[in-house]
Amino acid sequence: MKFLLRFFGFLFTAGTILFLAGLAAVAGLFWHFSKDLPDYSQLQNYEPPVMTRVHAADGSLLGEFAKERRLYLPIQAVPKLVINAFLAAEDKNFYEHGGIDYTGMARAGVSYIQNFGSNRRPQGASTITQQVAKNFLLTNEVSFTRKIKEALLAMRIERAYSKDKILELYLNEIYLGLGAYGIAAASLVYFDKSVNELTISEAAYLAALPKMPASLHPVRNRARAIERRNYVIDRLQENGWITAADADKARKDPLTVTNRSNGAHTFAGEYFSEEVRRDIFERYGEKKLYEGGLSVRTTLDPKVQVMARKAMVAGLVNYDEQQGYRGAIQRLDLTGDWGVPLAEIKSLSDISPWRMAVVLESNDQSARIGFQPGRELGGAISKQRETGIVTLEGVRWARALSGPYKGKTPTSVAQVLQPGDVIYADPLFKDGKAVEGQYRLRQIPELSGAMVAMDPHTGRVLAMVGGFSFDQSQFNRATQAYRQPGSTFKPIVYSTALDNGYTGSTVMIDGPIEIDQGQGNIWRPENFSTGKYQGQVTLRNALRLSLNTVTVRLAQEIGMPVIGEYAKRFGVYDELPNYLAYALGAGETTVMRMATAYSMIANGGVRVKPTLIDRIQDRYGHTIFRHDQRECRGCDAPEGWKNQPEPQLVDRRERVLDAMTAYQITSLMEGVIQAGTGTALKDVGKPLAGKTGTSNEAKDLWFVGFSPDLVVGLYVGYDKPRSLGRNAQAGHTAAPIARDFLKLALADKPATPFKQPVGIRLVLVDAKTGLRATPGQNRGVVLEAFKPGQAPPFYDPTLVAGTDVIDGTQQPGISPDADRAVMRSGTGGLY
Repeated sequence: MKFLLRFFGFLFTAGTILFLAGLAAVAGLFWHFSKDLPDYSQLQNYEPPVMTRVHAADGSLLGEFAKERRLYLPIQAVPKLVINAFLAAEDKNFYEHGGIDYTGMARAGVSYIQNFGSNRRPQGASTITQQVAKNFLLTNEVSFTRKIKEALLAMRIERAYSKDKILELYLNEIYLGLGAYGIAAASLVYFDKSVNELTISEAAYLAALPKMPASLHPVRNRARAIERRNYVIDRLQENGWITAADADKARKDPLTVTNRSNGAHTFAGEYFSEEVRRDIFERYGEKKLYEGGLSVRTTLDPKVQVMARKAMVAGLVNYDEQQGYRGAIQRLDLTGDWGVPLAEIKSLSDISPWRMAVVLESNDQSARIGFQPGRELGGAISKQRETGIVTLEGVRWARALSGPYKGKTPTSVAQVLQPGDVIYADPLFKDGKAVEGQYRLRQIPELSGAMVAMDPHTGRVLAMVGGFSFDQSQFNRATQAYRQPGSTFKPIVYSTALDNGYTGSTVMIDGPIEIDQGQGNIWRPENFSTGKYQGQVTLRNALRLSLNTVTVRLAQEIGMPVIGEYAKRFGVYDELPNYLAYALGAGETTVMRMATAYSMIANGGVRVKPTLIDRIQDRYGHTIFRHDQRECRGCDAPEGWKNQPEPQLVDRRERVLDAMTAYQITSLMEGVIQAGTGTALKDVGKPLAGKTGTSNEAKDLWFVGFSPDLVVGLYVGYDKPRSLGRNAQAGHTAAPIARDFLKLALADKPATPFKQPVGIRLVLVDAKTGLRATPGQNRGVVLEAFKPGQAPPFYDPTLVAGTDVIDGTQQPGISPDADRAVMRSGTGGLY
C-alpha cells in the first residue's frame, strides 16, 4: 500500500512538474512570439485603399480608378443577410468566442496529422478575428509560427475592439476575386448591385469566395462555384437564419453575374474620364488617386456628351466616305469556324453600333456577313454566331480608290466586298428606322479631330470629344493636340482693335500687300479667293468674309506686341511671336484654349478657367476642392424664405475685355453666321456668333462659336498634318459639324438674344461704307454697335441730331422692326 502511495505521489509530483514545465514552456513560447508582434492598435485608424469614383454632373457613374477595387462600407450599412452569409461560411460562432475557435483548431489538427506528408495545404481553423490579424498585420506564410502569432494577435484584438468593428474590418478588406476587395466592390463587380440589393443566393456566393476566389470563378468553375454557394445556403438554413423555403428557392437560382467594367461607364465619356484622371493625379498624386477614396463630381453633361460625339463622328465619317473606300481591314481564311479567328482580331469597343464582321459570301445584290462573337466572363469565345446582310444600298458610298472601278459608284456589292474581307458594319436605316437584318458598310476614318462644349459663364466643360475612338487612340486632341487655328484667331485680333478705338464700321483697304521679312524674303498674304479684293471694306465685312489682307493691315496698325498681350490674356498662347503671320492664326494652340477664349467673349469679357471638375470630396465627405469660388451672399437661409433680399453672387474674377468690346465682337461674329463663312449654322435657328478657320494648305479646319449660354469649339484634321484637299474649307466641313451639334444641344432652349451692355448704342449704318444710313434707306443696312462717342455722322448734316436708332429709338423713315427682322434672318438687305 505504501508503495502504491509513493508511486502515485511520484506520478503526481512528476505530473505537476511536467504541467508547470509545460506552462512555463507555453508561457515562454507566448513571450517569445509576443515580443515582436505587430502593433494591432493601428487598426483603430486604419484607412484602407479605396477606389476613387468619378461622377457626371447628373450623378451617374463616369469611371472608377483603383489598384484595388474597394469601397469602404460601415458595418451599420451592411445588411443582416450579408453578415449572416459570411458568418455561416467562415465563423458561425464569431459573436461567442474570444478570438480563437478551439474546436476548429482541434479539427484542423486532426486533419493535419491525417494529411502529414501528402504535400496538401493544411486545413485552416482561423476565425474571422484571426483572418483580420493575418490580412492586416501578418503575411500569408504557411507555418506554425504565423499561426501562433495570428492566435495571439486575435486574442489581443478581441480585447481591444468590438465585434462589430472587427467584422467591419474583415468585410471591407477581404479579397473576393476579379480585382474586388470588400463586399461593396464585389457586389458591384459580380452583380452590378449595391449590397442592399443582393438576393440570398448572391450573398451566399460572395460569402463562399474568401478562401478560394480563383477556384470558384463563376464561369470557368461554374459547377464548383454553385456547389460552394449552396453549401453556404445550407449553413444559413441550418443556423436558422433563413427559412427552408427561401433556401430551396436560393439553391435553384442560376449563378448569373455581370462583368462590370472599371472604365468609363458613361457612353462616349472615355476622353473626359481620362482627362479627369490626369487632373487628379497632378493635384494629389498617385496614392490619393488610386487609394484615397475620392468622390469626384465632374461637369460632364451625359446628354450633351452624346450629342457632341454623334455630331463629331458623323462629320468625320462623312468626310472620309467622300474620299472613297480603302478596302478591308484584313482578310480571313473562312475554312472551319470563322468566329474563332474573327474573335482574335482587335476591334474597337467604343464605336457602337458599329460591329466588326467578316464577309461570308457576296454577289451583285448583297453580301452575307458574320459578326465578331463576344467573350464570356472567363474570356472564352461565345459559341453564338450572328449573321446579317449588306445590300447594294449599304455600299453605294464605297467608291474604289484604285483599279478598274476607281472613282465609280458601285453597281454591284461584289465589286466592293469579297468573302474573307474583315469589315465594320452598322444597321441600315430607311426613313429613320433600322431595317431588320440589313447593314451598311463602314470604315474607320483616317481623319480625326476634337470638340469641346463649354458653359461660357463658369468654364464648366459640358462635353469633350478627343477623337474618333478612345480605344483606337487615347491621345486627347481636345487638350493635347496643338494645331493652327487659322482664322478662328481673327476675333482676338479684332477684339484688340475694338478695345483700342476701332469699330465695326471702321474702313480698311482690302488689296494686295507685301511684307518685307528681311534678307530678301517678301511675304505676300492673300485672301482665300486669290486675286479677288474688295477695295475699301468695313471691319464687319472683313471679318464676315475672313479677309486676310485686312487682318494683316489691322495687325500692322495695332502692333503685334499688343495683339500678343491680348492673346495671352485670353489664354490662346503663352507667348505670341511678333510676326504678322500669327495674326492669321499661324501659331499652334488647342481646341480647349480656343473654346475658353471665346467663352470670355460670350460672357462679356470675364476670365474663366476651364474645368472638368465641379467638386472633390475625400473619403469622409469633406469637400477638398470646389471650382466655383464666387461668393453667394444670402444663399444660406436656415429659416427659409421670409421676404429677405434675393441672394447675390459676388464675382471677383478678372476682366480681360471691356464688356462693350465683347458685345461689339460678338455682333461682328453674328454677321459671320448670318451672311459669312459660317452660314451653315443659320439652320440652328438661334442667336449664334462664331468664326470658321482654315489653316495653311487646309491642314486644319476649325469652327469656334457660341450662343449666349453655350460655347463649342472643334477642329478636324489628320493626326500627321496634311492637306484635306485643294478646295477644303472650314465652312463646308467644320461648320456643319457644329451646326448638327448645336441643333441638338439648343433644341429645347429659347432663342435668347445676346445681352446688350449698358452704354452700347445701336445705330443703323450702311453695311458697305460704314457711314450712318440715310433716312428711308431700308436695304444694305446693319445695326452696328458703338461705344459712347463712336457713332458715325449722318450723310445729311441738315437732319435733326438725335434721330438715329439708339437703344431701339426709331430713325426717321426707317422701320426698326423690319430691319431687325432682316438682321435676324441674315437675308435681304443686310449686306
